[in-house]
Amino acid sequence: MSGRRRPVQRSVRRSRRRKNQQLEQVLLAAFAATVVLSLAAAALRWLAEHPWVVVVAVLVAGGAGGAWMWRRREAARWELIRAQGLRYAVEQLDHLHHTQFEFAVRDLMHRDGCTDAQRVGGRGDNGADVKATDPYGRRWVIQCKHRTAGWSGKPVGTPDLHVLNGTGRQVHHGDVLVMLTNGRITSNALDFAKDQRLHLVDRHVLAEWAAGSRPLWELLRTVPPPRRQSPLP
Repeated sequence: MSGRRRPVQRSVRRSRRRKNQQLEQVLLAAFAATVVLSLAAAALRWLAEHPWVVVVAVLVAGGAGGAWMWRRREAARWELIRAQGLRYAVEQLDHLHHTQFEFAVRDLMHRDGCTDAQRVGGRGDNGADVKATDPYGRRWVIQCKHRTAGWSGKPVGTPDLHVLNGTGRQVHHGDVLVMLTNGRITSNALDFAKDQRLHLVDRHVLAEWAAGSRPLWELLRTVPPPRRQSPLP
């Protein structure tokens, strides 16, 4: 008989311990809540007796927020000034690595107002080295062909245009597809580009664009009409 009672007694003791633990947790939570409420009430009474502290805190927070906004506006203003003043001589572009050349084209598009301009060249780029949206809402897809020898380097030919022509609209959803080089372009490529509504930028056009202040779409012929009537501010 005594052997049968022991498990029951142990079960009763475990049940009592669990209840005691739960009660302790409830009491601790109630005590903590009481302390927090007491501290909050004391803080509110103190603030009510010293209202100038609230005024000072609001002024400090407002000043900090204003300073942060001012710094953001100044940074944006100086970035705009830097971008608008960006210039390259075509000889500078000749000496760049082809990756740096792509970044330079991206920066020039940004200078012209394409705030989302990005360099995407590399493996798997599907014929796009730079993509951007101009202030008129047109999507630009640019493939870059850098020639270290410049005009004397290998010319861009029709085969170079095939990938851009095949992916520029279907994959990248471009409105303006551009083959851009610091070298020269073959006459066959000129004919192919005209038939396929591709735009070509050779060394002469690049030199005028990079060293000047006119956006690229003002230097190219027959670009698609704007998607919106006025540029973004």
